[in-house]
Amino acid sequence: MAAYGSFRVRSLLSLHKCSPKITRSSLSDFSWTRMFSSSSSPSQFQAVGFIGLGNMGSRMANNLIKAGYNVVVHDVNHDVMKKFSDKGILTKNSPHEVAEASDAVITMLPSSAHVMDVYTGPKGMLNSGNGLRPWLFIDSSTIDPQTSRKLSSTISNSNLNRERGGCDNPAMLDAPVSGGVLSAETGSLTFMVGGSEEAYRSAKPLFLSMGKNIIYCGGPGNGSSAKICNNLAMAVSMLGVSEAFALGQSLGVAATTLTKIFNSSSARCWSSDTYNPVPGVMDAVPASRNYDGGFATKLMTKDLKLAAESGKEVEAKTPMTYVAEEIFREVCSEGHGTKDFSCVFRHYFCGKDEF
Repeated sequence: MAAYGSFRVRSLLSLHKCSPKITRSSLSDFSWTRMFSSSSSPSQFQAVGFIGLGNMGSRMANNLIKAGYNVVVHDVNHDVMKKFSDKGILTKNSPHEVAEASDAVITMLPSSAHVMDVYTGPKGMLNSGNGLRPWLFIDSSTIDPQTSRKLSSTISNSNLNRERGGCDNPAMLDAPVSGGVLSAETGSLTFMVGGSEEAYRSAKPLFLSMGKNIIYCGGPGNGSSAKICNNLAMAVSMLGVSEAFALGQSLGVAATTLTKIFNSSSARCWSSDTYNPVPGVMDAVPASRNYDGGFATKLMTKDLKLAAESGKEVEAKTPMTYVAEEIFREVCSEGHGTKDFSCVFRHYFCGKDEF
């Protein structure tokens, strides 16, 4: 754990010194359990930065705002920034400016390269000679565990927060999510969290403002590892269900009929009962709107590549990973990379719409 530079909260008193709402005289009456509970007031974070306002990030940021946090945002897309500024939300021109204005910063970005640029690039949050205000960084991007661990070590071993009189060195959590755009909209995401338990407990109120399932996975990088495994299983499941539906149609069995069978028997899974890939079977899923929105095929391909690379590093057998990556890569090469990954039913297996 020490090799990854785990965050250490030196004492509960040190956290007390960081909380502007708590006085020394009230220390004996203050419940630290309450501070770390889901009912905690947002006051321990005077300002929360959010960087990356895409389909997921914009909805997550909105839920933080609804929960009462003072949110500061940044994105390279000026149009989405304007939407937030029009609502009275403070916007900044760079990640570094967000960090200067925030006690905690959450990032939601497309790839490891984007994450590294936001943290360590020329205008990145860690590119400062005068120290930084945040004492907690949360990355909810889906990236490789090695990058998560590298950043965690860099942040927790730095003196950035202490240089400004902070209570301890800052901490980082890797906390990717599952649930898609709909869960981001409704605040029902699942967070898979890696990092120190102390930092996890302090961040839990933030997570519960955006999600309903918060799962601690262990040390730095374990959240990213869990997300890669989750998406691998999701991809293989979608391929299996899509192949079965397409085969059933060719054999004369309607997808609606197969869906009823799957969902009341051993084939039941998220890809059949919640995210069905056959157009006309289920409302309010990407398949019902020409596979627009949802989780892009190119992102699934990226995640499968991460899984393949991670498996290779630990010498794990991952044949399904390689097959799935090859299939989704082919769908992307045919021009469907921005479509939801369930489009594999139509564009790889040649499945038909249900009428």
